[in-house]
Amino acid sequence: MVTSLERSVPNASIVQGAYAAFASEQHEGLATMPDPPTCRDHQLHPLLSDSDVQRMHRYGRVLFYPAGTRMAETGKAMPGMFVLLAGRAHVSRRDGLGRTRVLVEQTPMHTIGEIGQLSGCPSLVDVYAIDDVTAILIPPERLRKLLIDHAELGERLTRSMILRRARLIEGGSGPVIVGRADDVRVVALQEFLARNSHPHAVIDAFDTPESAAWLRRLMQSEQDLPLVICPDGTVLRAPSEAQLASELGWLAHFDAERVYDVAVVGAGPSGLATAVYAASEGLSVAVFDACAPGGQAGASMRIENYLGFPTGITGQALAARAFVQAQKFGAHIVIPARVRSLDCASSPRVLTLDSGARVQCHTVVIATGATYRKPHIDGLEAFARRGVYYWASPVEAELCKGKEVVLVGGGNSAGQAIVYLASRVAHVHVLVRGEGLEASMSRYLIERIDALPNVTLHTRTQVSGVEQRCGSIKGVRCSGPDGVHTLKTAHLFFFTGATPNASWLHDCGVATDEKGFVLTGPSLQARTGLDRAALETSVQGVFAIGDVRSASIKRVAAAAGEGAAVVAHVHDFLAATRDSAR
Repeated sequence: MVTSLERSVPNASIVQGAYAAFASEQHEGLATMPDPPTCRDHQLHPLLSDSDVQRMHRYGRVLFYPAGTRMAETGKAMPGMFVLLAGRAHVSRRDGLGRTRVLVEQTPMHTIGEIGQLSGCPSLVDVYAIDDVTAILIPPERLRKLLIDHAELGERLTRSMILRRARLIEGGSGPVIVGRADDVRVVALQEFLARNSHPHAVIDAFDTPESAAWLRRLMQSEQDLPLVICPDGTVLRAPSEAQLASELGWLAHFDAERVYDVAVVGAGPSGLATAVYAASEGLSVAVFDACAPGGQAGASMRIENYLGFPTGITGQALAARAFVQAQKFGAHIVIPARVRSLDCASSPRVLTLDSGARVQCHTVVIATGATYRKPHIDGLEAFARRGVYYWASPVEAELCKGKEVVLVGGGNSAGQAIVYLASRVAHVHVLVRGEGLEASMSRYLIERIDALPNVTLHTRTQVSGVEQRCGSIKGVRCSGPDGVHTLKTAHLFFFTGATPNASWLHDCGVATDEKGFVLTGPSLQARTGLDRAALETSVQGVFAIGDVRSASIKRVAAAAGEGAAVVAHVHDFLAATRDSAR
């Protein structure tokens, strides 16, 4: 795999060739046609009142754009939210192959902007002034203040921005990933963009001879795959997730002199809860995650036992809402950003990222969670994302649609995955070591699984190996009460045990248990004699919450609760530090 970032800008004829090869009938001829209205248009594009606009004047400045002026460009810095006072503007989406579609013709007393404008992310749309336009431009920091200062108006604006992002995702604008649909690298990039709620499209360039011939004009060898074609025409060859994020303008720059009140490492439910509560209480907050908001919970397709959501909610939707909340209150969130080390000896403490950037903070909240344990089966690792999976998202469901799959695990996450996959695949074989699911799974999930006609539970059974042919899994060998047998499948899912994401703490003095989970409070005192607050580690001012914490309850609600509770400990530590400095 090529790991260095290679860029090229194809000439116009190649881009047009791409368009001709890949554009479907539903895209052709739509460049000047707005999307059809929906029943939620009044929420997508709320009509502002005179009093709304009067309030919004205080948060921005009035600018004039002559007819034909480009007010925003896909992939370029978006200066904030526009509030149209006079004139009309076209808002259109565009992908890497130049396919465009007008989303809306916006008129006075409406806004232009989506949820990315809360943090100043690059624009996901093109905006052109149809007439001479007069508009209020509200920059991100002032927009966040507006949403907080005026709750009812802020609710309407926030809802519209979230719905606009959802519409962009549904439309498939933005970067286009080109390669083989089942290529592990294509799947990884697709999941990365999907979990970060970034619009994109995926094209299997080998489904026809014409498309394969076009692809060969852009690549030098198979090692260039996958290609990612950005809306500005830039072609990335086999980019890493970090390189793609950099090209899309996600990576933030830090002021080396700034000292945050709290740095949160991990943006799962616990870390995001900390960010929301700490930022809303006036603390300066920085949040880092190596992949995407939501952590392990973000891959869950339905959480039904989370308080306040009687019909259930996907892990990604829950994470996205928390992510927006944290940004609304001013938390500085950087994704992807992997923390390499923590220096607890310095004052203030220092986090060092893989990029080499150093971030100063008074307190640290460890919320890095845990990952599903990978079993020690010969040859299994070679099929990661190529038949072996450790989560079940729409990407994996599409790869095994209509086929038989094997799933190993008996916890709640496994149960949610079973229910989700069963609605999309031909059959789900579930393997558990115990006598059943009662000891480890919630009753509502067990009852739902019992009612599914295409699920077979194999008790006292475990995977002993895989059968392969031509580089693909063809069967899973299982050891059970009746000996060894083989299930014919090319798709194997594991939801077994957990390994803490705590290796980056190896030299900072934070104590862990024998499995590597971080010790806090009573557990820490029982093992070391150190007297600490309930969520504080062996290092004062460093806290641990969620699945990475030893003896934690592995539930989304429990993780979010710890994220809220730890903020009180942070306040206490900061207050004590200030008192001792006097």
